[in-house]
Parts: sequence; C-alpha cells; structure tokens
Amino acid sequence: MGGDSASADSSSPSQSLLEDEEQQLQSQPSNPSKKLALIPLIFLIYFEVAGGPYGEELAVGAAGPLLAILGFLVFPFIWSMPEALVTAELATTFPGNGGFVIWAHKAFGPFWGSLMGSWKLLSGVINLASYPALCIDYLKLVFPVFSSGIPRMLANFSITLLLSFLNYSGLSIVGYTAFCLGIVSLCPFLVLSVISIPKIDPKRWVSLGQEGVPKDWNLFFNTLFWNLNFWDNASTLAGEVEQPQKTFPVALFSAGILTCLAYLIPLLATTGATPLDQGSWTDGHFADLAAMIAGKWLKYWVEIGAVLSAVGLYEAQLSSCAYQIIGMADIGAVPRVLGTRSKWFDTPWIGILVSTLVALAVSYMDFTNIISSVNFLYSLGMLLEFASFLWLRKKMPNVKRPYKVPLPFPWLVVMCLVPSVFLVYVMTAATKTVFWISALLTLFGVVWYFLMKLCKVKRWVLFDSSEENELNRAGNCQ
Repeated sequence: MGGDSASADSSSPSQSLLEDEEQQLQSQPSNPSKKLALIPLIFLIYFEVAGGPYGEELAVGAAGPLLAILGFLVFPFIWSMPEALVTAELATTFPGNGGFVIWAHKAFGPFWGSLMGSWKLLSGVINLASYPALCIDYLKLVFPVFSSGIPRMLANFSITLLLSFLNYSGLSIVGYTAFCLGIVSLCPFLVLSVISIPKIDPKRWVSLGQEGVPKDWNLFFNTLFWNLNFWDNASTLAGEVEQPQKTFPVALFSAGILTCLAYLIPLLATTGATPLDQGSWTDGHFADLAAMIAGKWLKYWVEIGAVLSAVGLYEAQLSSCAYQIIGMADIGAVPRVLGTRSKWFDTPWIGILVSTLVALAVSYMDFTNIISSVNFLYSLGMLLEFASFLWLRKKMPNVKRPYKVPLPFPWLVVMCLVPSVFLVYVMTAATKTVFWISALLTLFGVVWYFLMKLCKVKRWVLFDSSEENELNRAGNCQ
C-alpha cells in the first residue's frame, strides 16, 4: 500500500485521459433497441436473488423461529444492502454488459477481469441445471413417470430447451414474463398469510427452537446467504436497460423491499399460526403448512407457485449468463463470435446456447459437490468485486458517478469488510472436496485467460480489439 501514491502520480496523464473517455462514453445516447424498463428489471433482479420464500424453511429447522425471523430482518442490512449499493454505483458508472467483469477489468487489469468472468459464469451456468430439475421434482408428484429413467431425462431436456427458447425471444419478453411469474407465484403466500392471521400466536415467534434440537449454524447462515445473494447478477444486463443511470438504483431498491417482504410475511404468518415441529421445517414445508392452515387446495397452489418460481429463476439466471458472455466479448476477454446477437430478436443467441448446453451436461451428473464448489467460486468473485469497488473509488475519483454511495472512503471499507468476513466464514466451512473442485475450476479460469491471450497474439480468432485496447489502457494506469 505504501507505493500507491507514487504510482498514481506517475500515471496521472493517462488517468485523466481515461476518465475523460469514461465521461464521453456515459454521455453518448443509448441504443434505442435497448428496451428493458423499470418494472421488468425489478422482477429480473427479484428472481436473480430470491424468486419467493421457497427455501427459507431450512432457517427455522436449523435455529428456530426467532433466529430465522431475526436473520431475515437483519441479514439484508449487513449483506444484501452492501452488495446492492456496490452494484448500484458501479452499474451506473460503467453501464455496459458484463457488469462485474468490467469492474474487475478496469480496477485490476485483464487477468482479474477474465478470472472474475470465469468464476461468476461457472457459478451461474452450473446453477442453471438445478431449476429444470426442481420443476420435474414437483411434476413427478402428479406424474410419477417422471421420477427417474428416460422419462425424467427427456422431461429435463425438453423443459431446458423450452425455457431457453423463451430467453432467446427477447429480454423484454423475459422481463415481463418474470413480472407475471413473480405475481402469480407470490399469490398463494399472500392468501396463506391472510388466512393465518386469526390463528397467529405471537408467543411462537420468540421460540428459540424445540428442546433437545441442536442449532445447525452452518446450515442457518448458508440458508440466509444463498436466499439473499446475487444482487449483482443483473449488472450484466446494464447495457440493455433504458437509462441505466436512473433505472438501476430504483430497481435495486424496489427489488430489495419486495424480496424482504416476500420472505418475512409468510415466515411470520406460518411460524405464528402453527405449533413448532422443528424437524419438519425442510425444503417444501410451506406446502404442508398451507394444507394444515387452509387445506389441500392451497398446498397444490403453493406447489404450482414453486414450479413457476423455478421458471423465473431459470430465465433470470440465463439472461445474466448470456449477457455476461456478450460483455466479455465486448472487452476482448472471449472471442468476438461469442457476442453474436440474433438478427430477429437482438439477443445473444450464442451465449444462450453455450449456457444451455453446459446446464444440460451438468444436469445429468451428480453435481452436489460441483454446486457447492461454484458457490465457493462465487464467494471469491464477491471478494474481488468489493476490492474492485474500493480500488475504483481511489483510482478513478473524478469519473462521473450518476449514483454514488453516500459514505466517505473509510466507511466504505467498513461497509465492504462486514460481508467480506462473512464470505470468508462461509468458505472456510467448505469440505475438502469442494476446495479441490474449486481449485481445479479456478485453474481452468487461469488457463482460459492465457489461452485467449495466445489466441490474440497468434490471431487464431477475432477479438473486439477497440474495447480491448481501451481497457488495456485502464490496466496500464494502475
């Protein structure tokens, strides 16, 4: 750290030139074909992060009602808010596709930008595989033929292709589909909460759990973490948003409120209206609670909502992955061909195809440890993202920031340090298998960077050289 001021002084002419170019880029009129408006963006962010209260049941099973309620009240402030604020500032300052890849590239150079892209893309694409599988898990309750074997494989293949084609049809269509899916999937929980009101006993909310049931802190914190994560994923769509400098902060704030209410209201209603049976609070328990409180008709509605939520999660995640690939092509991190758009829908069809094929391949594997590993890599990416945010504040203090986190630099460090400590805690709880798989996937990302560098030198494939040169100038100013 002692040499920072000297290097900053020596590179001040290049730094000023870079900042001028950044301001000129921001002042350019947006492409009129980019039509993602506020409401669709809110629900895309909502599905990137949550998609409904499905999955929060594990927090009650791990630590009891009181700590689960406090967790979903407090954790958004110490984890979700810093991530959302960082996303709001950087997505409005550098509003291009690629999001966090661009931020790491501008902060620390092309190697770290490429590694960030590898970490986040592997995490997102492999997570895609879980959503069609979740749909089939609910469908098999009605159609047992989908439980295993060839029928399940065919159903998984068909659902994945169908959902990917919807993504191919256009980001605006995906956004408004997310809006409809969000409303419909939340309706059964609204009904459940209203019916629960006469049965609520507030004393049940202060229960620390049943006697003799130990606290599972690892499960508790991981449940909070993964239910309130991924606020930055929508940043890869910034280049497709109408007036991102104004729209992104509002969308993040609105999605944050929607997400917290969607978790807290059903949790308060169901824990207050039913006697505690802590061992039954596992994935899918909301459907059983709906049957207890209102009847089987509401149970089926909750299960239908879970399927629709999985569809929304898939669409939002695939959009983020596909536009991340297009953003990486824009900065020369991957070959230009991977950024090709459809002539009919202006969507990144190669990015969608690549993401879909990887998701299909993983879906036929036993990928429990792989999922844990890519989540580990996502945590590494978040640490790099916080570091990029702080370094860009110091490195480019005069760049126009349409939205700026209203805190002095020392408090920004504190804001990023708290969630970073939690990230390290979650990562240290990983198994040896997860460590090894994460190391191998990281090695793949490193090899990918040097392979792309060799391809540029040998001119084996075409890259977007104009953006690459601009970003290389940014890296040289470090």
